[in-house]
Amino acid sequence: MASITIRNLDEQTKQLLREQAARHGRSMEEEVRHMLRDATTPPSVSADDPPPQPAEAGGSLSGKRILLVITGGIAAYKSLDLIRRLRERGAAVRPVMTEAAKQFVSPLAVGALAADKVFEDLFSREDEQDVGHIRLARSCELVLVAPATADFIGKMALGIANDLASTIVLATNSKVLIAPAMNPAMWNHLAVQRNVETVKRDRVEVVGPMRGEMAESGEAGLGRMAEPLDIVAVVEALLDDGPKPLAGKTAIVTSGPTHEPIDPVRYIANRSSGKQGHAIAAALARLGADVTLVSGPVTIADPQGTKTIHVESARDMLNAVEGQLPADIAVMVAAVADWRAAGQSGEKIKKKPGEAPPPLMLTENPDILKTVGHHAKRPTLVVGFAAETQNLEDNARAKLQRKGADWIVANDVSPDTGIMGGDHNRVRIVTHSGIEDWPKMDKQSVAERLAREIVKSLTGSSKTG
Repeated sequence: MASITIRNLDEQTKQLLREQAARHGRSMEEEVRHMLRDATTPPSVSADDPPPQPAEAGGSLSGKRILLVITGGIAAYKSLDLIRRLRERGAAVRPVMTEAAKQFVSPLAVGALAADKVFEDLFSREDEQDVGHIRLARSCELVLVAPATADFIGKMALGIANDLASTIVLATNSKVLIAPAMNPAMWNHLAVQRNVETVKRDRVEVVGPMRGEMAESGEAGLGRMAEPLDIVAVVEALLDDGPKPLAGKTAIVTSGPTHEPIDPVRYIANRSSGKQGHAIAAALARLGADVTLVSGPVTIADPQGTKTIHVESARDMLNAVEGQLPADIAVMVAAVADWRAAGQSGEKIKKKPGEAPPPLMLTENPDILKTVGHHAKRPTLVVGFAAETQNLEDNARAKLQRKGADWIVANDVSPDTGIMGGDHNRVRIVTHSGIEDWPKMDKQSVAERLAREIVKSLTGSSKTG
């Protein structure tokens, strides 16, 4: 259509059309083109429109608006699960993708999971008519960059704004959280570390990265993006504006396995991932407690809002726990190795052809829960965990009495349950007055419910938000 001719308009309509065209900086003909296009195009989403309703209401992020920036790294595939995890907790997620991100995940998949339009172009004629990148930057409580590549972190550190995503990060007055993801060599590069420290000084929060296998064959180390549930836990902590019934209380939480060395390369351990203990530490911190987490070797991120002490062995863990006493609450979740090698070899123990394996002499490790339960500085509430494969309730009751605990959280960790190292748990709360059987839940939900029970025990109140 080369031109438009419109006749028989009254003067009042013409004047209104002139004023509308002037507001948008267009000619009258161009304004009419836009009006015709809008009238014949199905409804779309603009930066001015509110985000869609979240997948579920009433969750820990209910009513929170999150702008998710996806940048171009292989970890971008995790953003799909991250969107789902955020929405199932009640958040509204509005996605922004860089050009590089679209090489790893499709905008169609991202938009379908977010139930919202995917914003991509800084120079979009539709979205930028009213400075849409500013609207996007201001229409959320949190800007979450996941994954955050070395390139994007560098842009943030230098204040570069040459695409929609980087412009939004500069324009926002909301909280900003990044989840770095890159090759370990890149993460350890002095330039990247300098940039990370710069954005931290600019009040940007950082979650991860984690240690583990890389996408590249044979590559491993620190650089994996934090898992979606770990990122969600940090988001919950950053956006938490609920009551703090545990304010003024101190808590010690142990988590993860312990590694008991046999020689410089071998050790005794178990399959604990630390997911449950870390979730409990985060849940107590969200309710206002001053939490110290004593963690064995794990591959998950430290929870937001806690002081974390990293240890290796059972003896290290005991020393760290005793160093934090006195405290109001102790939740001993760690799967501590019961035994250690009686003598650690200074060199790798070698196989010798034709000879039997050398004997491995074991000695008992200190019992951390029992020590805390009978300590002169015993916390007001001592909670232990019992991971069993048989006689669950009988063993838990015996442990309650023997260890001096107030509660035992018992769970069946038989291989077919998938609990050890998994994302879900089913527990029974064993106290001196009886047993309460909880349904199967994800470990985050177990942590939140246990934290609420701790509040009721210490304060007599159930008001936890």
